Amino acid sequence: MNGTFEVRRRWIALLAVLLATLLGLAACGNQGRPAMAGESGGPTETARGEGISGEGEAQEDQGNFGEGDAQEDEGNFGAGDARGQEGNHVEGIPAGPEESTMQGDVPQAEGDVLGQEVNPEAGDGRTPGAGGMVDDGSVRQELTALEVTRLMGNGINLGNTMEAYGRAQLGTQARPAQYETYWGQPVTTREMLEGMKAAGFDTLRLPVAWTNMMNFESGDYTINPAYLDRVEEIVGYARSAGMYVIINDHWDGGWWGMFGSASQETRSRAMELYKSMWTQVGERFRDYSDYVIFESGNEELGFRLNDTDIAGDSGSLSDGDCYEETNRINQAFVDTIRATGGNNANRFLLIAGFGTDVRGTCDSRYKMPEDTVADKLLVSVHCYDPSGYCINTSFSKWGTRQEYQAMNDTLAMMERFTRQGYGVVIGEYGVLIEDPRQGLKENAGEYVRNFLNNCDLYGYCPVLWDCNNLYSRSDCALIDQEMAALYAAHSLEAQSQRIEEAIAAQAREEMDEAYANAREGAGVDDQTAMAWIMFNSSDWSVQYSVGDNYNPDSLSAGIVATDVEVTGEGTYTVALDFTGVSGGHALSTGFSALAIANGEKLFPGYYVEIQEILVNGQPYEMKGQPYTCSDDGTVTRVNLYNAWITQVSGGARVRQDNGRELSPRLLDAETLGEVETLSVTFDYVKGP
Repeated sequence: MNGTFEVRRRWIALLAVLLATLLGLAACGNQGRPAMAGESGGPTETARGEGISGEGEAQEDQGNFGEGDAQEDEGNFGAGDARGQEGNHVEGIPAGPEESTMQGDVPQAEGDVLGQEVNPEAGDGRTPGAGGMVDDGSVRQELTALEVTRLMGNGINLGNTMEAYGRAQLGTQARPAQYETYWGQPVTTREMLEGMKAAGFDTLRLPVAWTNMMNFESGDYTINPAYLDRVEEIVGYARSAGMYVIINDHWDGGWWGMFGSASQETRSRAMELYKSMWTQVGERFRDYSDYVIFESGNEELGFRLNDTDIAGDSGSLSDGDCYEETNRINQAFVDTIRATGGNNANRFLLIAGFGTDVRGTCDSRYKMPEDTVADKLLVSVHCYDPSGYCINTSFSKWGTRQEYQAMNDTLAMMERFTRQGYGVVIGEYGVLIEDPRQGLKENAGEYVRNFLNNCDLYGYCPVLWDCNNLYSRSDCALIDQEMAALYAAHSLEAQSQRIEEAIAAQAREEMDEAYANAREGAGVDDQTAMAWIMFNSSDWSVQYSVGDNYNPDSLSAGIVATDVEVTGEGTYTVALDFTGVSGGHALSTGFSALAIANGEKLFPGYYVEIQEILVNGQPYEMKGQPYTCSDDGTVTRVNLYNAWITQVSGGARVRQDNGRELSPRLLDAETLGEVETLSVTFDYVKGP
C-alpha cells in the first residue's frame, strides 16, 4: 500500500484508540482492550467493572495530540484517553514514507556522518557550547515534587521528532537525523528551544522512540550510542536555554504490547528490554542536574499493553491485569533508575498514569510506586477533552457552561495526588491545529486560558502537545498573538514575583468569571432521563454527544438528532440523520451506543431491549445479543459498536437470553459503509 494511505490508516487507528480512551469507550464490560477515556465531567471513569466510557483522548498527528476519574473504583476512563496506535497519538499524524524526508534527503546537522552526528557548538549537554550555559549537575535535595512542579511552569512537547518511528523502513543503522525528521519535522536546533523558552515555556518534554536504533528482536537491547548522543545534544540545547527536560519512551512502534503476549517468554523479554533501556538512559544522564526528569512511559502503560503492533499474540491481559502490570512496570522503572546511582538516586521521576487518562489514573487499582527517597515522584496524565474539539475536526467551537464545568471537574480530580505529595504534570493537552495556515479553532484561547488557570489553581505543570503547529520551529515563535500573550502571562518568569496564594486566587477568580459569562448549553437536569445515540464515524470526523454526559451541543455541523425523554416502561425510538453533514453521510462507525442519561438512578434495574435497528431506512440484522450496562452508575448504555471491549464483564445484564453471544458490536463496522440515517427502537422494561 502506498505511503499516503498508510499514514491515513495510522491516523484513523490512532484516533480510534484515543477516542476509545476518551470515550471511555471501553464502556460496559470491556476487558483487555485498548480503552479511551470518556469525555466528561471528566474523562469517564467509573464503571464497576464495566469498562470505559467517555470521549476520546488523543492521538498524534502532524501537529496534534498528544489523552479522569473520580470515582475510584469504577475503572472508567474519560474522554481523553485513547490509545493511539502505530505511533501517533495525539501527537500528530506521522508522515509516511512519501511525506517525509527519506534516506539521502534528510536535513542534516552540521558534521553529520553515517551513524553519528556532531554539532561542534553543542557540547555534551553539560559542557557549554558557543554561548551555552552549563548544566551544573546540582541536585536540590530538599526540593519536593510539589515545589518542583510549580517551578516547571508551562511546558511544551517536541512532538513527532525523536519519537518518529522510522525503524521499519530505515532499519536500525540510519543517521539519527533520518529518524528525527521521518514524520516531517525539521532537525532540531538550539534556536528553536531558545524560542520556546522566550515564548514562556519553561519545560521541554522530549518524546523518544529508543528502539529506532535497537535490535531488540535478537535479544540485543543496546541503544545505538549515536541515538543517545543526539538525544543528549537536544537535552543540552534545552538546558542551555534554562529549561527543565522530561525524557520518556513514547509509543516506540508498539513494543509495549509484548507485556500482553500470550507467551511468558515474550513478557519476560519485554521487562528485560524495559530495564535495559532505562539503565542505559539513566547511566547516560546520571550526572545531569535534577532539571532533567525521566518519565516511565506514555499512554501505553494501561490497556495498550495489549497492543498487537509487535506482539501479534498480545491481548492476554484483563482490565485488572493491565492495572497490575502497569504498577509493576512503574515500580521497575523507579528501581532501575535509582540503581544507576549518581544524581539518579535523588532525581525527580515522572510516573505515567494509567493510559495517562485522568479517570483511569484516579482508579483505586492504580498505585504509585514505592521509592527509596521521599517527595521525588510526580504523576503524568493527558487531557484532550472533549476530543471532538481538541483532537478531531468534528467540533469547531467550545465554551458552554457545561463544557467549562467538565474541564474544571476533570482537572480537579488530580488533587487526589497532590494531597499525597505527588506533583502532577499534564504531559499533553491542547486544541490541536491541523493546518497552521487556517489558524486556531474558535474559542481556542478561552479553552487554553481556563486550562492554564486550572493548573495555576492546583499547582500542576501543563505541557502543550505541539508538532510545529502552534509554535513555529522556523520562526521560533508562537503563531498566534492571543496564545503568545497567554503563555507569557502564565510563564514562570511572569509569576516568579507573586506568592502561590495570590496566583491561585487570581486563577479561581478568572475561572469563576469565565463560567459565569459562558452560554448555557443544552442538556438535562438530574431528574430527567434522556435517550440518545452516542456516535463517532470510523474516520472520527462525524460525532454526536459521545461520553456519559448528555450534550446535544456536542455535534458535528449538519447532524439532526432525534433524542427522546424516557418516563418509564415503554417503547422508544432514537435516531440520527447525517444527510446534512459534509459529504451527506457518516463513514461507518468507530464507536456508537444507545444511552439513557440518568437511567440507572431514576429507573434502577431496568433493561433495554432493542427491537429494531434501521440503517438508511432498512432493517439491520444485529451481529449478536445486546446487553444493558453502565460505566458510571448513572447512564444506562447498550453498545452498538465498541471495538475496545474484548470480553463482556459481569456488569452486563440481559432479561431474556436469546441464545446468542452477548456482543458489544451489534453493528459490523467493516461492512456498514456510508450511513445517512441510523435509528434504534427499544423497549424499556422493568426487571423481574
